[in-house]
Amino acid sequence: MDIQGQVLLKRGREASARRFHPWIFSGAVHAVQGDPADGDWVSVADAGGNRLGYGHYQRGTITVRLLSFQAEPPADSLYRDRIADALRMRSATGVISEATNCYRLIHGEGDGLTGLIVDFYNGVLIIQPHSLGMYNDRVKIGEALRDVYGGSAKAIYLKGMAAGEGKSPSEYLYGLAAVPHIVMEHGNSFQVDWESGQKTGFFLDQRENRRILGSLSKGRSVLNTFCYTGGFSVYALQGGATFVHSIDASEKAVELARKNIALNGFDAGQNSCVVGDTFDFLKDKKDAYDLIVLDPPAFAKHKDARHQAMKGYQRLNAEAMRIIRPGGLLFTFSCSQVVDRQLFYDTVVSAAIQAGREVRVLSILSQPPDHPVSIFHAEGEYLKGLILYVS
Repeated sequence: MDIQGQVLLKRGREASARRFHPWIFSGAVHAVQGDPADGDWVSVADAGGNRLGYGHYQRGTITVRLLSFQAEPPADSLYRDRIADALRMRSATGVISEATNCYRLIHGEGDGLTGLIVDFYNGVLIIQPHSLGMYNDRVKIGEALRDVYGGSAKAIYLKGMAAGEGKSPSEYLYGLAAVPHIVMEHGNSFQVDWESGQKTGFFLDQRENRRILGSLSKGRSVLNTFCYTGGFSVYALQGGATFVHSIDASEKAVELARKNIALNGFDAGQNSCVVGDTFDFLKDKKDAYDLIVLDPPAFAKHKDARHQAMKGYQRLNAEAMRIIRPGGLLFTFSCSQVVDRQLFYDTVVSAAIQAGREVRVLSILSQPPDHPVSIFHAEGEYLKGLILYVS
Protein backbone atom coordinates (compact mmCIF):
# COMPACT_ATOMS: atom_id res chain seq x y z
CA MET A 1 0.00 0.00 0.00
CA ASP A 2 1.23 3.49 -0.85
CA ILE A 3 1.25 5.45 2.43
CA GLN A 4 0.81 9.21 1.85
CA GLY A 5 1.07 10.70 5.34
CA GLN A 6 0.64 10.23 9.06
CA VAL A 7 -2.12 11.23 11.49
CA LEU A 8 -0.77 12.05 14.94
CA LEU A 9 -3.23 11.74 17.83
CA LYS A 10 -3.60 13.96 20.86
CA ARG A 11 -2.12 12.67 24.09
CA GLY A 12 -4.45 10.17 25.75
CA ARG A 13 -6.65 9.72 22.67
CA GLU A 14 -5.14 6.45 21.44
CA ALA A 15 -7.19 4.13 23.69
CA SER A 16 -9.91 3.29 21.15
CA ALA A 17 -7.35 2.36 18.48
CA ARG A 18 -5.54 0.13 20.96
CA ARG A 19 -8.92 -1.56 21.57
CA PHE A 20 -9.15 -2.18 17.80
CA HIS A 21 -11.97 0.27 17.14
CA PRO A 22 -11.60 1.19 13.45
CA TRP A 23 -12.67 4.84 13.56
CA ILE A 24 -10.36 7.77 14.38
CA PHE A 25 -12.55 10.81 15.02
CA SER A 26 -11.45 14.32 14.12
CA GLY A 27 -11.53 15.42 17.76
CA ALA A 28 -8.75 12.95 18.59
CA VAL A 29 -6.37 14.30 15.92
CA HIS A 30 -3.44 16.51 16.93
CA ALA A 31 -1.83 16.93 13.52
CA VAL A 32 -1.78 15.56 9.98
CA GLN A 33 1.76 15.12 8.70
CA GLY A 34 2.46 15.13 4.99
CA ASP A 35 -0.25 16.19 2.59
CA PRO A 36 -2.67 13.26 2.18
CA ALA A 37 -5.70 13.69 -0.06
CA ASP A 38 -9.11 12.33 0.84
CA GLY A 39 -9.07 8.57 0.30
CA ASP A 40 -5.30 8.16 0.65
CA TRP A 41 -3.69 5.55 2.86
CA VAL A 42 -2.11 7.02 6.03
CA SER A 43 -0.52 5.72 9.18
CA VAL A 44 -1.81 6.61 12.65
CA ALA A 45 0.46 7.19 15.64
CA ASP A 46 -0.02 8.18 19.27
CA ALA A 47 1.41 11.39 20.76
CA GLY A 48 4.74 9.66 21.34
CA GLY A 49 5.04 8.61 17.70
CA ASN A 50 4.23 4.94 18.34
CA ARG A 51 2.56 3.45 15.27
CA LEU A 52 -1.03 2.27 15.91
CA GLY A 53 -2.09 1.19 12.44
CA TYR A 54 -3.02 2.19 8.89
CA GLY A 55 -6.16 3.19 7.09
CA HIS A 56 -7.99 5.53 4.72
CA TYR A 57 -7.84 9.27 5.37
CA GLN A 58 -10.78 11.61 4.82
CA ARG A 59 -11.54 15.10 6.09
CA GLY A 60 -14.67 14.92 8.20
CA THR A 61 -16.01 13.52 11.45
CA ILE A 62 -14.25 10.19 10.88
CA THR A 63 -10.74 11.23 9.88
CA VAL A 64 -9.28 7.75 9.47
CA ARG A 65 -10.93 4.37 8.92
CA LEU A 66 -8.38 1.88 10.19
CA LEU A 67 -7.86 -1.30 8.20
CA SER A 68 -4.75 -2.53 10.01
CA PHE A 69 -3.70 -2.32 13.65
CA GLN A 70 -0.10 -3.39 13.05
CA ALA A 71 3.06 -1.26 13.29
CA GLU A 72 4.21 -2.48 9.87
CA PRO A 73 2.45 -1.34 6.67
CA PRO A 74 -0.25 -3.76 5.46
CA ALA A 75 0.68 -6.26 2.76
CA ASP A 76 -0.61 -5.91 -0.78
CA SER A 77 -2.62 -9.09 -0.13
CA LEU A 78 -4.77 -7.39 2.54
CA TYR A 79 -7.98 -7.32 0.47
CA ARG A 80 -7.54 -10.85 -0.81
CA ASP A 81 -6.83 -12.20 2.69
CA ARG A 82 -9.85 -10.45 4.25
CA ILE A 83 -12.17 -11.54 1.42
CA ALA A 84 -10.99 -15.16 1.62
CA ASP A 85 -11.52 -15.14 5.38
CA ALA A 86 -15.01 -13.66 4.99
CA LEU A 87 -15.98 -16.34 2.47
CA ARG A 88 -14.67 -19.11 4.77
CA MET A 89 -16.78 -17.76 7.62
CA ARG A 90 -19.96 -17.68 5.51
CA SER A 91 -19.33 -21.22 4.34
CA ALA A 92 -18.66 -22.42 7.89
CA THR A 93 -21.85 -20.86 9.30
CA GLY A 94 -24.14 -22.36 6.67
CA VAL A 95 -25.08 -19.07 5.02
CA ILE A 96 -24.34 -20.50 1.57
CA SER A 97 -26.37 -23.52 0.49
CA GLU A 98 -28.11 -25.07 -2.50
CA ALA A 99 -31.27 -23.19 -1.48
CA THR A 100 -29.52 -19.83 -0.95
CA ASN A 101 -27.21 -18.30 -3.57
CA CYS A 102 -27.28 -14.68 -2.37
CA TYR A 103 -25.52 -13.33 0.69
CA ARG A 104 -23.42 -10.48 2.04
CA LEU A 105 -19.74 -11.26 1.59
CA ILE A 106 -18.19 -8.16 3.19
CA HIS A 107 -19.99 -6.30 5.96
CA GLY A 108 -17.69 -3.35 6.61
CA GLU A 109 -16.21 -3.32 10.09
CA GLY A 110 -17.59 -6.79 10.81
CA ASP A 111 -15.16 -8.20 8.26
CA GLY A 112 -12.25 -5.87 8.98
CA LEU A 113 -12.89 -3.69 5.92
CA THR A 114 -14.51 -0.54 7.26
CA GLY A 115 -16.18 1.48 4.52
CA LEU A 116 -16.85 -1.50 2.23
CA ILE A 117 -19.93 -3.59 1.43
CA VAL A 118 -19.84 -6.52 -1.02
CA ASP A 119 -22.93 -8.62 -1.80
CA PHE A 120 -23.04 -11.84 -3.83
CA TYR A 121 -26.05 -12.46 -6.08
CA ASN A 122 -25.90 -15.83 -7.84
CA GLY A 123 -22.52 -15.31 -9.48
CA VAL A 124 -22.52 -11.49 -9.55
CA LEU A 125 -20.59 -9.49 -6.93
CA ILE A 126 -21.75 -5.97 -6.08
CA ILE A 127 -19.19 -3.61 -4.52
CA GLN A 128 -20.64 -0.68 -2.58
CA PRO A 129 -17.99 1.67 -1.16
CA HIS A 130 -18.96 3.91 1.75
CA SER A 131 -15.69 5.83 1.85
CA LEU A 132 -13.55 7.52 -0.77
CA GLY A 133 -10.65 5.27 0.19
CA MET A 134 -12.61 2.15 -0.72
CA TYR A 135 -13.72 3.77 -3.96
CA ASN A 136 -10.10 4.58 -4.82
CA ASP A 137 -9.15 0.95 -4.14
CA ARG A 138 -11.99 -0.44 -6.26
CA VAL A 139 -9.68 -2.05 -8.83
CA LYS A 140 -7.65 -3.82 -6.13
CA ILE A 141 -10.87 -5.00 -4.49
CA GLY A 142 -12.20 -6.28 -7.82
CA GLU A 143 -8.97 -8.16 -8.50
CA ALA A 144 -9.05 -9.69 -5.01
CA LEU A 145 -12.64 -10.85 -5.56
CA ARG A 146 -11.68 -12.52 -8.84
CA ASP A 147 -8.69 -14.20 -7.17
CA VAL A 148 -10.88 -15.64 -4.40
CA TYR A 149 -13.91 -16.63 -6.49
CA GLY A 150 -12.19 -17.66 -9.70
CA GLY A 151 -14.62 -18.74 -12.41
CA SER A 152 -17.64 -18.57 -10.11
CA ALA A 153 -17.54 -14.75 -10.36
CA LYS A 154 -19.43 -14.00 -13.59
CA ALA A 155 -19.47 -10.21 -13.12
CA ILE A 156 -18.36 -7.52 -10.66
CA TYR A 157 -20.39 -4.32 -10.45
CA LEU A 158 -19.36 -1.15 -8.64
CA LYS A 159 -22.35 0.64 -7.08
CA GLY A 160 -21.57 4.37 -7.05
CA MET A 161 -21.47 6.34 -3.82
CA ALA A 162 -24.06 8.91 -2.81
CA ALA A 163 -23.18 12.59 -2.80
CA GLY A 164 -22.57 12.66 0.97
CA GLU A 165 -19.88 10.00 0.62
CA GLY A 166 -18.21 11.61 -2.40
CA LYS A 167 -20.42 11.04 -5.45
CA SER A 168 -19.06 8.50 -7.91
CA PRO A 169 -20.38 6.66 -10.98
CA SER A 170 -21.53 3.04 -11.15
CA GLU A 171 -19.84 0.65 -13.58
CA TYR A 172 -18.97 -2.97 -14.28
CA LEU A 173 -15.40 -3.70 -13.24
CA TYR A 174 -15.53 -7.17 -14.74
CA GLY A 175 -17.99 -8.95 -17.03
CA LEU A 176 -21.61 -7.98 -17.59
CA ALA A 177 -24.93 -9.23 -16.22
CA ALA A 178 -28.49 -8.46 -17.17
CA VAL A 179 -30.92 -7.06 -14.61
CA PRO A 180 -33.22 -8.06 -13.10
CA HIS A 181 -31.16 -11.05 -12.00
CA ILE A 182 -32.82 -14.09 -10.40
CA VAL A 183 -31.50 -15.26 -7.03
CA MET A 184 -32.68 -17.87 -4.57
CA GLU A 185 -33.11 -17.46 -0.80
CA HIS A 186 -34.22 -20.46 1.27
CA GLY A 187 -35.71 -21.85 -1.94
CA ASN A 188 -37.70 -18.71 -2.75
CA SER A 189 -36.89 -16.80 -5.96
CA PHE A 190 -36.40 -13.04 -6.23
CA GLN A 191 -35.51 -10.54 -8.93
CA VAL A 192 -32.59 -8.26 -8.03
CA ASP A 193 -31.74 -4.99 -9.78
CA TRP A 194 -28.47 -3.57 -8.46
CA GLU A 195 -28.33 -0.90 -11.17
CA SER A 196 -31.47 1.04 -10.20
CA GLY A 197 -32.60 -0.60 -6.94
CA GLN A 198 -31.97 0.63 -3.41
CA LYS A 199 -28.62 -0.28 -1.82
CA THR A 200 -27.31 -3.28 -3.77
CA GLY A 201 -30.79 -4.28 -4.94
CA PHE A 202 -32.12 -6.55 -2.16
CA PHE A 203 -32.26 -6.39 1.64
CA LEU A 204 -30.26 -9.49 2.53
CA ASP A 205 -30.22 -8.61 6.23
CA GLN A 206 -33.81 -9.80 6.77
CA ARG A 207 -33.26 -13.30 5.39
CA GLU A 208 -33.57 -15.24 8.65
CA ASN A 209 -36.37 -12.99 9.93
CA ARG A 210 -38.30 -13.66 6.72
CA ARG A 211 -37.86 -17.38 7.30
CA ILE A 212 -39.23 -17.09 10.85
CA LEU A 213 -42.21 -15.09 9.62
CA GLY A 214 -42.97 -17.73 7.00
CA SER A 215 -43.06 -20.42 9.68
CA LEU A 216 -45.69 -18.42 11.62
CA SER A 217 -47.91 -17.35 8.71
CA LYS A 218 -50.12 -20.39 8.18
CA GLY A 219 -53.81 -19.47 8.30
CA ARG A 220 -53.10 -15.79 8.99
CA SER A 221 -53.98 -12.65 7.07
CA VAL A 222 -50.79 -10.60 6.67
CA LEU A 223 -49.93 -6.93 6.14
CA ASN A 224 -46.38 -6.21 4.92
CA THR A 225 -45.67 -2.48 5.22
CA PHE A 226 -42.71 -0.76 3.52
CA CYS A 227 -42.64 -3.96 1.46
CA TYR A 228 -39.92 -2.94 -1.06
CA THR A 229 -39.25 -6.13 -3.08
CA GLY A 230 -41.96 -8.12 -1.27
CA GLY A 231 -39.59 -10.46 0.58
CA PHE A 232 -41.76 -10.90 3.66
CA SER A 233 -44.85 -11.23 1.42
CA VAL A 234 -43.37 -14.16 -0.51
CA TYR A 235 -42.39 -15.98 2.68
CA ALA A 236 -45.83 -15.38 4.20
CA LEU A 237 -47.55 -16.86 1.14
CA GLN A 238 -45.15 -19.80 1.04
CA GLY A 239 -45.92 -20.34 4.73
CA GLY A 240 -49.65 -20.64 4.10
CA ALA A 241 -51.00 -17.15 4.76
CA THR A 242 -54.66 -16.80 3.74
CA PHE A 243 -54.03 -13.41 2.18
CA VAL A 244 -51.21 -10.83 2.04
CA HIS A 245 -51.41 -7.07 1.59
CA SER A 246 -48.12 -5.40 0.57
CA ILE A 247 -47.75 -1.62 0.67
CA ASP A 248 -44.94 0.78 -0.23
CA ALA A 249 -44.75 4.46 -1.17
CA SER A 250 -42.64 3.60 -4.24
CA GLU A 251 -44.55 2.51 -7.32
CA LYS A 252 -41.39 0.88 -8.65
CA ALA A 253 -40.96 -1.13 -5.42
CA VAL A 254 -44.57 -2.30 -5.50
CA GLU A 255 -44.23 -3.42 -9.10
CA LEU A 256 -41.13 -5.43 -8.16
CA ALA A 257 -43.01 -6.96 -5.22
CA ARG A 258 -45.79 -8.03 -7.61
CA LYS A 259 -43.23 -9.64 -9.92
CA ASN A 260 -41.53 -11.50 -7.06
CA ILE A 261 -44.83 -12.80 -5.76
CA ALA A 262 -45.79 -14.01 -9.25
CA LEU A 263 -42.31 -15.48 -9.76
CA ASN A 264 -42.98 -17.80 -6.82
CA GLY A 265 -46.29 -19.01 -8.25
CA PHE A 266 -48.86 -16.89 -6.40
CA ASP A 267 -51.71 -15.07 -8.13
CA ALA A 268 -53.67 -11.87 -7.46
CA GLY A 269 -56.36 -13.82 -5.64
CA GLN A 270 -53.92 -14.48 -2.80
CA ASN A 271 -52.41 -11.03 -2.43
CA SER A 272 -52.79 -7.34 -3.15
CA CYS A 273 -49.95 -4.84 -3.68
CA VAL A 274 -50.72 -1.19 -2.95
CA VAL A 275 -48.84 2.05 -3.65
CA GLY A 276 -49.37 4.40 -0.74
CA ASP A 277 -48.32 5.88 2.57
CA THR A 278 -48.28 3.30 5.36
CA PHE A 279 -49.48 5.73 8.03
CA ASP A 280 -52.48 6.72 5.91
CA PHE A 281 -53.22 3.08 5.05
CA LEU A 282 -53.39 2.09 8.73
CA LYS A 283 -55.83 4.84 9.73
CA ASP A 284 -59.17 3.31 8.81
CA LYS A 285 -58.37 -0.34 9.55
CA LYS A 286 -59.56 -2.35 12.57
CA ASP A 287 -59.11 -6.04 13.36
CA ALA A 288 -57.99 -6.44 9.76
CA TYR A 289 -54.84 -8.57 10.09
CA ASP A 290 -53.49 -11.48 12.10
CA LEU A 291 -49.85 -10.62 11.36
CA ILE A 292 -48.27 -7.24 10.58
CA VAL A 293 -44.71 -6.48 9.47
CA LEU A 294 -43.25 -3.04 10.23
CA ASP A 295 -39.91 -2.73 8.44
CA PRO A 296 -39.52 0.99 7.68
CA PRO A 297 -36.44 2.65 6.21
CA ALA A 298 -34.06 4.29 8.68
CA PHE A 299 -36.07 7.08 10.31
CA ALA A 300 -32.82 8.52 11.74
CA LYS A 301 -29.50 8.50 9.87
CA HIS A 302 -27.76 10.79 12.34
CA LYS A 303 -28.15 11.64 16.03
CA ASP A 304 -29.74 15.04 15.37
CA ALA A 305 -32.75 13.29 13.82
CA ARG A 306 -33.13 10.68 16.54
CA HIS A 307 -35.82 12.43 18.61
CA GLN A 308 -38.16 12.86 15.66
CA ALA A 309 -37.42 9.32 14.55
CA MET A 310 -38.53 7.89 17.88
CA LYS A 311 -41.83 9.74 17.52
CA GLY A 312 -42.23 8.09 14.13
CA TYR A 313 -41.47 4.60 15.49
CA GLN A 314 -43.88 5.15 18.38
CA ARG A 315 -46.72 6.31 16.14
CA LEU A 316 -46.17 3.51 13.62
CA ASN A 317 -46.14 0.77 16.25
CA ALA A 318 -49.11 2.21 18.13
CA GLU A 319 -51.20 2.29 14.94
CA ALA A 320 -50.28 -1.30 14.10
CA MET A 321 -51.11 -2.46 17.64
CA ARG A 322 -54.43 -0.64 17.45
CA ILE A 323 -55.62 -2.39 14.28
CA ILE A 324 -54.21 -5.91 14.69
CA ARG A 325 -56.64 -8.66 15.65
CA PRO A 326 -56.52 -10.07 19.20
CA GLY A 327 -53.91 -12.84 19.22
CA GLY A 328 -52.07 -11.21 16.34
CA LEU A 329 -48.31 -11.21 15.75
CA LEU A 330 -46.39 -8.00 15.12
CA PHE A 331 -42.91 -8.13 13.56
CA THR A 332 -41.39 -4.69 14.17
CA PHE A 333 -37.93 -3.45 13.16
CA SER A 334 -35.56 -0.50 13.21
CA CYS A 335 -32.52 -0.33 10.93
CA SER A 336 -31.35 3.07 12.25
CA GLN A 337 -27.79 2.68 13.49
CA VAL A 338 -28.14 5.67 15.86
CA VAL A 339 -31.14 4.02 17.57
CA ASP A 340 -29.79 1.39 19.94
CA ARG A 341 -31.65 -1.75 20.97
CA GLN A 342 -32.79 -0.43 24.37
CA LEU A 343 -34.10 2.84 22.93
CA PHE A 344 -36.06 0.97 20.27
CA TYR A 345 -37.49 -1.41 22.90
CA ASP A 346 -38.51 1.48 25.14
CA THR A 347 -40.22 3.20 22.22
CA VAL A 348 -42.23 0.07 21.41
CA VAL A 349 -43.26 -0.11 25.09
CA SER A 350 -44.50 3.49 24.82
CA ALA A 351 -46.46 2.52 21.71
CA ALA A 352 -48.13 -0.37 23.55
CA ILE A 353 -49.16 1.99 26.36
CA GLN A 354 -50.55 4.45 23.82
CA ALA A 355 -52.46 1.69 22.00
CA GLY A 356 -53.90 0.33 25.24
CA ARG A 357 -53.24 -3.29 24.25
CA GLU A 358 -51.68 -6.11 26.24
CA VAL A 359 -48.45 -6.98 24.45
CA ARG A 360 -45.92 -9.74 25.09
CA VAL A 361 -42.43 -10.12 23.62
CA LEU A 362 -42.00 -13.51 21.98
CA SER A 363 -38.57 -13.06 20.41
CA ILE A 364 -35.76 -10.57 19.90
CA LEU A 365 -34.48 -10.39 16.32
CA SER A 366 -31.26 -9.13 14.73
CA GLN A 367 -29.17 -9.38 11.57
CA PRO A 368 -27.98 -12.73 10.15
CA PRO A 369 -24.47 -14.28 10.30
CA ASP A 370 -23.40 -12.78 6.98
CA HIS A 371 -23.82 -9.33 8.62
CA PRO A 372 -21.35 -9.96 11.48
CA VAL A 373 -20.59 -7.42 14.20
CA SER A 374 -16.99 -6.90 15.32
CA ILE A 375 -16.80 -7.28 19.07
CA PHE A 376 -14.69 -4.10 19.04
CA HIS A 377 -17.26 -2.12 17.03
CA ALA A 378 -20.69 -2.30 18.66
CA GLU A 379 -22.04 0.25 16.16
CA GLY A 380 -22.14 -2.56 13.58
CA GLU A 381 -25.31 -3.97 15.16
CA TYR A 382 -27.83 -1.81 13.35
CA LEU A 383 -30.85 -4.10 12.75
CA LYS A 384 -33.13 -4.51 15.75
CA GLY A 385 -36.41 -6.38 15.79
CA LEU A 386 -39.12 -7.84 18.02
CA ILE A 387 -41.87 -10.40 17.56
CA LEU A 388 -44.81 -9.29 19.67
CA TYR A 389 -48.04 -11.08 20.62
CA VAL A 390 -50.88 -8.58 20.89
CA SER A 391 -53.86 -9.74 22.98
